[in-house]
Amino acid sequence: MNILLIGSGGREHALAWSLSASPLCDKLFIAPGNPGTAQLGENVPLDVTDHAAVVAFCRAHAIGLVMVGPEAPLVAGLVDDLQAASIKAFGPSKAAAQLEGSKAFTKDLCAEFSIPTAAYRRFTEPGTAKTYIHQSGAPIVIKADGLAAGKGVVVAMTLAEAEEAIDMMFGGGLGEAGAEVVIEAFLEGEEASFFALCDGTTAIPFGTAQDHKRVFDGDKGPNTGGMGAYSPAAVLTSELQDRVMREIIAPTLAGMRARGTPYTGILYAGLMLTKDGPQLIEYNARFGDPETQVLLPRLKSDLVTALIAACDGVLNTISLRWSDDTALTVVMAAKGYPGAVEKGTEIRGIADAQALPDVLVFHAGTKQDGERILANGGRVLNVTALGRNVAEAQRRAYEAVEKIDWPEGFCRSDIGWRAIERERG
Repeated sequence: MNILLIGSGGREHALAWSLSASPLCDKLFIAPGNPGTAQLGENVPLDVTDHAAVVAFCRAHAIGLVMVGPEAPLVAGLVDDLQAASIKAFGPSKAAAQLEGSKAFTKDLCAEFSIPTAAYRRFTEPGTAKTYIHQSGAPIVIKADGLAAGKGVVVAMTLAEAEEAIDMMFGGGLGEAGAEVVIEAFLEGEEASFFALCDGTTAIPFGTAQDHKRVFDGDKGPNTGGMGAYSPAAVLTSELQDRVMREIIAPTLAGMRARGTPYTGILYAGLMLTKDGPQLIEYNARFGDPETQVLLPRLKSDLVTALIAACDGVLNTISLRWSDDTALTVVMAAKGYPGAVEKGTEIRGIADAQALPDVLVFHAGTKQDGERILANGGRVLNVTALGRNVAEAQRRAYEAVEKIDWPEGFCRSDIGWRAIERERG
């Protein structure tokens, strides 16, 4: 079949790598794609916000499956419009994508269906929000309700930081995303990511990962979209994974079905592993970035078969096979990230890095200029390696990073440090 992949980042390059390897994939189109995806299929300059144009493209090119990568098209209802045109599309409906599109929606669902999560309150104006934080004390977590490109969560360690976050969000700093604010109790523990493939009724585990959100070594500096990740997350033992499926994923699916908005797609649960057990921090309604870049290299089963089974509601008929290896990815970012960055600087040595054994380099924010590859964003490359354990995967990934000649870029030097300490005992 012909497949259309929506998106342009590192996640989509990893998805394109996996989709194009499927024996079911005749031709892969990526809209709009990047220089990395162009090596695996055909990039097409399609305006993915124009749903009628996407439907027309699918009809003209006999697309048998559409895979939607980013969250914005899901929240905008692209899957609904494709399905209405009898085009198979992987991802949640607009109503179901509220699990990511609205923090308040998800917290209310958790309250209704007894899903473990931090205590919370919703606010639509700053005065009552500030009164509440002074009653509650710090640390405390301030979240913009809507999509904010990874910038909508502030973990405030002081009341002054909390007030500043409230003023920023209600003051329009995040646009419409901050029109409503959710304030949550601060949870103590270790964060981990859990993925489940869902068909509306059935959910099956789709791997675990841990990422590094802070920009600098030692988990210091401002939060980013993720500076690196590794999979699997050893801290999520098989017993804990069973508990996550039983206490968080299953009641979420049942609750969404009971509300008349069944969830089909990948469900990405950000978890806090507390002394009382796993608690949900937030849901994403799509594959994570950079987590996808470490999940898919470990997947031994055919991705397309799994996606179609989810779309067709028959996940109970399949099982997934995974490599025992660890995958680790290092994000190479433009200097200045997560603030203002310079675009257009040249990157050399990508082919040399990719030539190393068990190494993949995924393009996240690049553009092609003739034979040259230029930086075109904040997070620019994902250098991924496989190894028998985290330490070996880390060594191979940084060996590959050393091959890349990009003076205007930087990366953390300690991705996986906590897991390596755990391995050493």
